Amino acid sequence: MSSLSRELVFLILQFLDEEKFKDTVHKLEQESGFFFNLRYFEEMVTNGEWDEVEKYLSGFTKVDDNRYSMKIFFEIRKQKYLEALDKRDRTKAVEILVKDLKVFSAFNEELFKEITHLLTLENFRENEQLSKYGDTKSARGIMLAELKKLIEANPLFRDKLQFPTLKNSRLRTLINQSLNWQHQLCKNPRPNPDIKTLFVDHSCGQPNGARAPSPVTNPLMSAVPKAGGFPPLGAHGPFQPTPAALPTSLAGWMANPTPVPHPVASAGPIGLTAPNNAAAILKRPRTPPTNNPALDYQSADSEHVLKRSRPFAMPDEQVNNLPVTILPVPYAGQTHGQSSYSLDDLPKTVVMTLSQGSAVKSMDFHPVQQILLLVGTNIGDIMVWEVGSGEKIAHKTFKVWDLSACSMSLQASLANDYTVSVNRVAWSPDGALFGVAYSKHIVHIYSYHGGDDLRNRLEIEAHVGSVNDLAFSYPNKQLSVVTCGEDRVIKVWDAASGAKQHTFEGHEAPVYSICPHHKENIQFIFSTATDGKIKAWLYDNMGSRVDYNAPGQSSTTMQYSADGTRLFSCGTNKEGESFLVEWNESEGAVKRTYFGLGKRSVGVVQFDTTKNRFLAAGDEFSVKFWDMDNLNLLTSTPADGGLPPSPCIRFNKEGTLLAVSTDDNGVKILANSDGVRFLRTVENRSFDASRVAPAAIVKAPSVGPFGSNNATIGTTIGDRAAPVAAIVGTNNDARTLADIKPRITDESAEKSRIWKLTEINEPSQCRSLRLPDSLTAMRVSRLIYTNSGVAILALASNAVHKLWKWQRNDRNVTGKATTSVAPQLWQPSSGILMTNDISDTNPEDAVPCFALSKNDSYVMSASGGKISLFNMMTFKTMTTFMPPPPAATFLAFHPQDNNIIAIGMDDSSIQIYNVRVDEVKTKLKGHQKRITGLAFSHTLNVLVSSGADSQLCVWSTDGWEKQASKFLQIPNGRAASPHAETRVQFHLDQIHLLAVHETQIAIFEAPKLECLKQWVPREASGPITHATYSCDSQSIYVSFEDGSVGVLTASTLRLRCRISPAAYLPPNPSLRVFPLVIAAHPSDPNQFALGLTDGGVQIVEPLESEGKWGTSPPAENGAGPSTTSGVTGSEPPQR
Repeated sequence: MSSLSRELVFLILQFLDEEKFKDTVHKLEQESGFFFNLRYFEEMVTNGEWDEVEKYLSGFTKVDDNRYSMKIFFEIRKQKYLEALDKRDRTKAVEILVKDLKVFSAFNEELFKEITHLLTLENFRENEQLSKYGDTKSARGIMLAELKKLIEANPLFRDKLQFPTLKNSRLRTLINQSLNWQHQLCKNPRPNPDIKTLFVDHSCGQPNGARAPSPVTNPLMSAVPKAGGFPPLGAHGPFQPTPAALPTSLAGWMANPTPVPHPVASAGPIGLTAPNNAAAILKRPRTPPTNNPALDYQSADSEHVLKRSRPFAMPDEQVNNLPVTILPVPYAGQTHGQSSYSLDDLPKTVVMTLSQGSAVKSMDFHPVQQILLLVGTNIGDIMVWEVGSGEKIAHKTFKVWDLSACSMSLQASLANDYTVSVNRVAWSPDGALFGVAYSKHIVHIYSYHGGDDLRNRLEIEAHVGSVNDLAFSYPNKQLSVVTCGEDRVIKVWDAASGAKQHTFEGHEAPVYSICPHHKENIQFIFSTATDGKIKAWLYDNMGSRVDYNAPGQSSTTMQYSADGTRLFSCGTNKEGESFLVEWNESEGAVKRTYFGLGKRSVGVVQFDTTKNRFLAAGDEFSVKFWDMDNLNLLTSTPADGGLPPSPCIRFNKEGTLLAVSTDDNGVKILANSDGVRFLRTVENRSFDASRVAPAAIVKAPSVGPFGSNNATIGTTIGDRAAPVAAIVGTNNDARTLADIKPRITDESAEKSRIWKLTEINEPSQCRSLRLPDSLTAMRVSRLIYTNSGVAILALASNAVHKLWKWQRNDRNVTGKATTSVAPQLWQPSSGILMTNDISDTNPEDAVPCFALSKNDSYVMSASGGKISLFNMMTFKTMTTFMPPPPAATFLAFHPQDNNIIAIGMDDSSIQIYNVRVDEVKTKLKGHQKRITGLAFSHTLNVLVSSGADSQLCVWSTDGWEKQASKFLQIPNGRAASPHAETRVQFHLDQIHLLAVHETQIAIFEAPKLECLKQWVPREASGPITHATYSCDSQSIYVSFEDGSVGVLTASTLRLRCRISPAAYLPPNPSLRVFPLVIAAHPSDPNQFALGLTDGGVQIVEPLESEGKWGTSPPAENGAGPSTTSGVTGSEPPQR
């Protein structure tokens, strides 16, 4: 905020104080953060108003800002705690300890333990350090003296402790000066004017009953008067004349404009060309023109002075011809033919469903060929659909075009986890290009040449972390790409060369969205951040001109109406409250707030505008519509059902079609009557992709970049949610599963044999259920059924746990996991999530791990940070321990004692830890790389460990000495990745051991680790991602990187059933969605669950008519694996 705007706040504070608005004064002090009222602070502390004390402090500092701030909050909360103890209110004391003081345990754990110990004392004064604690009043006085010292020493309070010296009633004085100036400009000034309002400029009555001038559009005390205003001030005023005047709409938002490198802009109404004679100059608003600052206003002809407020873009002649009794309307777009409309104008009829195959994140209709829909998904896929025929005419999977040109941090990130989500797709105004913003660093610009001809144009490593939004603009009559990101920066790039043109810094949180626009010849960008801050930038690298708060401090997107005259925003805050508003541009204030949005537990509501008349938002499993001029909800449609809680939505340019995302990874196309007719004309001619002529698309507008109101520039990200990561393809292969199935069947051989491998290739051949999920979709790293079988617990790569519970009812009498009834994604009433500590760790480098107690009451878990112990009923963190390094990579409870856990570490050691006494009993060393698996045998009294070094070790649980070790034999011709995990699991007999590696499945006998069998999959399946015994140990479920699942007979390691990804994934899925982890039901030997790279969890069961997964091949088939140690038995040829 500029210094003048800051001074205005002080003037308002003085005025409020003089008018005795005490509460409002202190609220403004807190919200502005400009003046810390130490006297008010002392008063609250003395009275023990602790909640108000912290609320007031929050306007100036947070707990973790610096050591002074931390000490301030600690002293206040400690005093509150001691006072509760002094009153013998232990319930309150415990609440303060958990809610307020626990945050400091991360910085001084010993001190927190000592504070906690005070609960056990009859009188806390028994503690030596608190022995001199007196009564409450004296203790508060002592603390207050300490707080004042801390505040004065805290750099965040510098220059905020002194109120500026002002003459009394300074704001009133300035207003009186303004009124005197206005009175001097009156055509027929009265000697004693009767001024009754400040809402409009003063004007004495006109002779002969003429109307007074219409109100000016500028606010009385706008942060910025028009540049070059107030001739008497000359060059000595606070605002020096500038080469270009800011448009009225932006002036109200922007504080302290600076000269901008653009052609001289008219200071008159938007849309008028620059005048070339004095007479024309006089037809402008009263503010003097910047190219003639010496012009004397008092010489202005009254006929022209009366025209100072005219509608945007309305020619002088049109204003002159208006009836004298009618004032100009504020929006040009509302003057003709828009007073009447029908609900039939809204596209609400579902005419088509497109099966996308992965979750839709962003959509955009082509600005010229309006039957073309561009879609980006959560796994990095880009598709262009022709909605007339429902044909997918182009498809790209994510791939870095030039990895060597990427930063080392991005290369390392991609090497560790090649996952990405599309955050935004957008066509350029002429449809010749489109841009894609990804969740990792990258922006891709493609050129579109009609049909399926997409060509790589530019690859830009735009931001550190996620690129959250992308838009096109014309700042210097040349096409540019504007991006924003997680690194809190906005950047502008040349769309032809990819050269960086501007970098805008100033946000204190990740930048969520951008909205480029223009008024007159002034180009600017609105940006919004996740902390609810709105800023505006000119293309001059001179910093932000605006610092406003979005309604409710929400993550917000902004968008203009198609004619560029009205500005709207829509967003959702951290409390789940959503706000859809229209802004008064001239004042930078909310003009109207629309009603009808629901409260949500996750995500940000998405919106769009159409026809300069309607607003639409995806909310509460439906699409809601508003008339722009009516606050109340107009209508809504569920689009025949199947929508997610907050669907993505996008209108085509004419508003005849509306694309809406579905909860089954699809897109529904809704149309009004015009849209239906339009699509029928497309259907009646067979669509030829090449007919979308490149010339029609690539040709630029002939009247200049903004010659038409139909070319909307810089549309916002109203069609996308918060960024998520998921696994993606590594090439531009656009094949579908239909391409793959024939290859599988062609591999079948010796059809004359009686036994045949069971192939499950269609959804109708099995039962499957994708678990409902309203939380952020991140790849599933760990998955387990609870021991009771009534729930499934997943740990995602973002360190968040998800728990699904089945309810007992008529359709599910056992209440156990089943595909026939969907479970509930369960959360306690508090709404908290079980989230692992990830402090000081890169989540992408972390190795998530968890272990569940036998009674399902607790889960121990880690995601690269401290190990957390969670209560499964309340989701509360019971304790955390073992901060890295080294970090935990695998966890296992001791079978006889839940207080003993084995912890595999990333430094290759294994720590045997006693939770109850918080002590490491012993440390086991024998591996060369991090630990990736642990399994106890209560029969043999051993612990078997496995590591990324492909080694197995056996440890006695009596004395913890090593009994045996063996390296896996990597099959000939197969190369294991250097960090390939090796997992281990004991058979029900507690003697045979399953070892899982990306190259093989092997069965060992403990404790000597004799290899009994080994099974190597065909290379076409890709590496093994995970495997597990069924609950009866008769089968082994194996998941592969190609998405398929194999079922092996455990006793022979023979493959008896293969399940294609087409059988459990939606139609046309990305070829790169596959299971990372597989879990077996604890009591149903034929049910398993898959944790997928796209964040989904899928349960799969055989058909009830089948009851099991295929039949075991007979031993005489002659293709069985060898039962001798070390001999490879490859997958049999029958497939």
